[in-house]
Amino acid sequence: MIHGRRDMLKMMALATGGAMVGRVSKVMAKPQHQAFRSRRPPPAQRRFVSPAVEQLIDRTKAGIGDPELAWLFENCYPNTLDTTVHLGTLRGKPDTFIVTGDIDAMWLRDSSAQVWPYLPLAPRDSGLRRLFHGLIQRQALCISIDPYANAFMPDPTQRSTLDWAQHDHTDMRPGVAERKWEIDSLCYPIRLAYGYWKATGDVAPFDQDWRAAMHTVLQTFRVQQRKDGPGPYHFQRTSEVSTENPPLGGYGNPAKPVGLIFSMFRPSDDACLYPLFVPANFFAVTSLRQLAEMSVAIHHDAAFARDCRALADEVDAALKQYAVIHDEKGGDVWAYEVDGYGNQLFMDDANAPSLSSLPYLGALAQDDPRYQRTRAAAWSHRNPYFFSGTAAQGIGGPHQGLRMIWPMSLIMRALTTRDAGEIRQCLHWLKTTHAGTGFMHESFDQDDPAHFTRTWFAWANTLFGELIVDLAHRQPELLRT
Repeated sequence: MIHGRRDMLKMMALATGGAMVGRVSKVMAKPQHQAFRSRRPPPAQRRFVSPAVEQLIDRTKAGIGDPELAWLFENCYPNTLDTTVHLGTLRGKPDTFIVTGDIDAMWLRDSSAQVWPYLPLAPRDSGLRRLFHGLIQRQALCISIDPYANAFMPDPTQRSTLDWAQHDHTDMRPGVAERKWEIDSLCYPIRLAYGYWKATGDVAPFDQDWRAAMHTVLQTFRVQQRKDGPGPYHFQRTSEVSTENPPLGGYGNPAKPVGLIFSMFRPSDDACLYPLFVPANFFAVTSLRQLAEMSVAIHHDAAFARDCRALADEVDAALKQYAVIHDEKGGDVWAYEVDGYGNQLFMDDANAPSLSSLPYLGALAQDDPRYQRTRAAAWSHRNPYFFSGTAAQGIGGPHQGLRMIWPMSLIMRALTTRDAGEIRQCLHWLKTTHAGTGFMHESFDQDDPAHFTRTWFAWANTLFGELIVDLAHRQPELLRT
């Protein structure tokens, strides 16, 4: 049996041919003619097995003409279930705790995104429904512990064991692994809950504890509009890395309270430059409207639904007024961050929510003209974190620095286009930059894919699997040839 992170790391290292599992790795690419043997853990060592997932893997692989692409799919799509799921009971309820991979903690964002691709299979797999039930309720518990935290410990009474977070200057509570306030940390659990409800019709996870957590979400968003002062959240870390610290005593750079929600950190866990982070505010609008729909249908709470819609409408109006950049050519694009005083930052980051990912998250229509202009700008040198090298072109971010392309950005590019040539190019880059490991990584050097970060990063793996399943439905000919 695999008992913990150390054992799992050893197993993953063996599965990847001895590659070092850690923040930065360098391995030699395998010869392309080598037989593509599965890099999944042996069946007895998999943390969760879903018959529906296994059947989908077999069906999807049968439609993929490229053996290496089929091999990558088989390794990546089930990676979250194979390696990161911990099932149990907590306080008399089903409980599911999902680690990110090589970090023994659960991020609200990552855990939601890691299991998202399995939602369509839940109606015909009772084990998956139990997994989702437990995760939805665990996330509600996490929000009740601290709505400002981004990551949590397996034991809700345990202090953080993350060596980089134990001495942070903030109001750390038991059960919290890291306390970086990111709007999307509260949006992703709503997205997951809404998706589960729509897929299954099951309302069992949405008990009074979950309902109370959702009231906390709305209250936190309201407080972080900062109409009545900065609110209770502050964060500082002793670090030489500037993106670990919001300025001005941990409350962030000044911004005008114009109706947008303040965020101290981006989904990359890097500090915001301007605290009105546009992609996450878009995500909040969508999440609040989904929450309103659930509140009426499940709890018959019209008053709470009305409050959710009112905040969504207010944020939506503020985005249209303050988050648009008008360029010298007469066009306009969405900003990445603003301060409400007229200062605006354009860039894009690989982590979702990003500007590029807004249609994927249901926040904008894919064919929306302003989104299309924004996406084109993000995938150009107008974006300072767009990198072009001999291995690939893609988006990175401050988190791993210059030249480091995130496979997640390539996957998101393919998920937000119908252009067959663009999708084929993304698939080619993804297939030729895994450095022989058979998995997606956090990032890789634009000229040298053998220089990469994080061998075991379940979100990127599962997202790649989601892309392949998506293409098998909407453009299967791209996988056959």
